[in-house]
Amino acid sequence: MSGWPGRGLALLVAGTFFMENLDGTIIATAAPRMAASFQVPAVDISAAMTAYLVTLAAGIPASGWLAGRFGTRAVFGSAILIFTVASGLCAASATLPMLIGMRVLQGIGGAMMVPVGRLAVLRTTDKGDLIRAIAYLTWPGLIAPVLAPAVGGLFTQYTSWRWIFLVNLPLGAVAGLLAFRMVPSVRTERDAPLDWAGFLLTGVSLAALVIGMEQIGDGVGWAQVAVALTVGVVTGVLAVRHLWRAANPLMHLRTLRVHTYRVASASGTVYRAVITAVPFLLPLLFQDAFGWGPIRSGLVVIAVFAGNVGIKPFTTPIMHRFAFRQVLLVSLAGGVACLIACGLLTASTPLWVTLALLFLSGVFRSVGFTAYNTVQFADVDKADLPGATTLAATTTQLAAGLGVAFGALALRSGMLVAGTAGTGAYLVAFLLLAAVLLACAVDVVGLPVDAGELVRRG
Repeated sequence: MSGWPGRGLALLVAGTFFMENLDGTIIATAAPRMAASFQVPAVDISAAMTAYLVTLAAGIPASGWLAGRFGTRAVFGSAILIFTVASGLCAASATLPMLIGMRVLQGIGGAMMVPVGRLAVLRTTDKGDLIRAIAYLTWPGLIAPVLAPAVGGLFTQYTSWRWIFLVNLPLGAVAGLLAFRMVPSVRTERDAPLDWAGFLLTGVSLAALVIGMEQIGDGVGWAQVAVALTVGVVTGVLAVRHLWRAANPLMHLRTLRVHTYRVASASGTVYRAVITAVPFLLPLLFQDAFGWGPIRSGLVVIAVFAGNVGIKPFTTPIMHRFAFRQVLLVSLAGGVACLIACGLLTASTPLWVTLALLFLSGVFRSVGFTAYNTVQFADVDKADLPGATTLAATTTQLAAGLGVAFGALALRSGMLVAGTAGTGAYLVAFLLLAAVLLACAVDVVGLPVDAGELVRRG
């Protein structure tokens, strides 16, 4: 791996992805302190989270066009600059409306960082190095949701909630300087105008879907949820219809004709949603059912992160040795078993057993996440990478919103079945998530045995 020339660029992009992912959820832990600072109810702070996630979802589809028009280096570097400046302004916010506005600006920067950074790596990576490249790009999505509760709790308890954003300033400054040195300036040959109809339809659809999913997590009235999700689905259908027919669409959907890409996009989105729900449910289980404090629960959840990192040196050899279909099926089976076991945890379970289980779940989710992300681009031609990466980033962001909604909906279903006392509701919730994860195997079984063989043997 030491001889791989693209490692530095992949690490840079992974680092910016980590900042973007972490800032999506980290303020949840600091919400009470932030609310006291602004003299508003704690529930109102959720608007700052929603504003960021909605802007990310709505802005991502345009990033592919921007990269083609202005070049990957200019767009990626500008995205880091916008994100970093917005982070500083978030820290300096004196009122909640100002914070929400700066979170929107932060989301604009994040929306460009996600797909453009990945595109820069994929365009400069040979098929034989794709597994290693994806392994680097995978860890932010795995680690950030797990670390967010602990990092947010530590900052809030021992310093100030403003450090949640201030920490991005030195990181962003270094990343910005490296971006203009390391990221290639690649542009497409055609100079097509922006597909405004596609941008508006996909933006409204994704924003409405994310808002609806966030509302499920927040427990608002079902009428509001139904309206948001209906708007999202209807405009989504119109967006797909437009993108298939437009001469110069915002995103080319032809990549979905590639079997491996289609399976990874559909089954992989559900998989990402389920594994994103786990870091949401575990702290609730530990605090509400076990009676643990936020610091202890956050630190215990880091065992999942340890599993993610611990298996990382072995993910590349595993996928070179075994077929993608085998790796995915084993990771799905292991993930299902871990979800069921999480539902069986109680306050009297020895701590070492809990830590071992969370570590093992981190191992399976890391291998599965990397396998899905790699096979998704295994058979995609370089000419189709801009559209493929934009679409992948869009579905990934949708999965992040789905994850919290899945977790919240599963927990509410558990409460209806087992009541609110004890761990019964959480057992039902984890069993429901395990059933959804098991359903992902249906698509994976349909993959050819030699799916992604060029990447494995490259």
